[in-house]
Amino acid sequence: MAASIDAAAPRPPRLRTLRLGAVSLRIDLRVLLLIAVAAAGTFALACWAMTLGSFPIAVVDVVRSVLGQGSDEYDFVVRTLRLPRVLSAVLAGALLALSGAVFQGLVRNALVSPDIIGINAGASLFAVFWILTLRSSALLPVAAFVGAVLAAVLVYVLTWKGGVSGNRLILVGIGVNAMCAAATTFLIVRFPIDDVSRAVLWTTGSVYASSWGDVALLGAGLAVLLPAGAVLMWAMRVLQLGDQTARSLGQAVERTRLTLMLVGCGLSAVAISIVGPIGFVAFMLPHVARMVAGPMSGGVFVFTAMLGGAYLLAADVVAQHALPVSLPVGVVTSALGAPYFLFLLWRTNARL
Repeated sequence: MAASIDAAAPRPPRLRTLRLGAVSLRIDLRVLLLIAVAAAGTFALACWAMTLGSFPIAVVDVVRSVLGQGSDEYDFVVRTLRLPRVLSAVLAGALLALSGAVFQGLVRNALVSPDIIGINAGASLFAVFWILTLRSSALLPVAAFVGAVLAAVLVYVLTWKGGVSGNRLILVGIGVNAMCAAATTFLIVRFPIDDVSRAVLWTTGSVYASSWGDVALLGAGLAVLLPAGAVLMWAMRVLQLGDQTARSLGQAVERTRLTLMLVGCGLSAVAISIVGPIGFVAFMLPHVARMVAGPMSGGVFVFTAMLGGAYLLAADVVAQHALPVSLPVGVVTSALGAPYFLFLLWRTNARL
């Protein structure tokens, strides 16, 4: 059942050395090109997404409004209603995709992601409890982070048996996921209907009614955790050689593993606290990034973020405009991600 996280054969990297004083960096020019293409594609998709809706706006007017040079009516629609939603989708998608990349690399299994092994469910449980008991969004990211960390620790402890097996971790994670989901449902049923309406909407996963405050929180989380994760990619690659080899290379194995777990939980928790538990973004996008750009590295980590943002934005456009009824974006990502998960599971079992 275990699946290699670097199954695709990468092209030989075209490395260049960049020297900044006493610091030297090896840069893969192909990955840089992919990042630039993904960034340009995301920008074009964002501009197009803001033209759609019951009040159509030309792309030129969208760009002018974003730059603060549009008319008052366009500025309100673009800058107040559509731009925060677009940015929230891009930032949340990037955070979720990076979280999946961290957890898949940490346990060396391509079938692992925080929404499958209970990390997202733990964050959701604590966030729903916070919403229902305090009826406030204040410190909601902290509650989601605590839930994600506790779920991760529980999965890790129950999986540990002289080491962490990817197969065992998936099975334990599915159990923890079901337990947290049941507890969340109990809370929703237990409280009065007037109190749970916001929590129920939040659990579907949506970027609806995103505000500039949401954008600021998502952006701050990404600004802190993206560099932290990129720096840790080399250490994660060393861990994938095995604990004994990593120790022989001077790696503090448990400390590195704990740091990676905290970064992964933080990435997931920040996104979930704003947009809810949107499924399968964390599972799918690291696969796509590795197939296109090769094994995970600092540059591929950034490329994964770009793909995650573009994917969630595209899914939100489909959820809003492709059907007669507007849907939460989590419905679209789950509809696309669940078949891919089953396909990957079937392909992995066929190799055994």
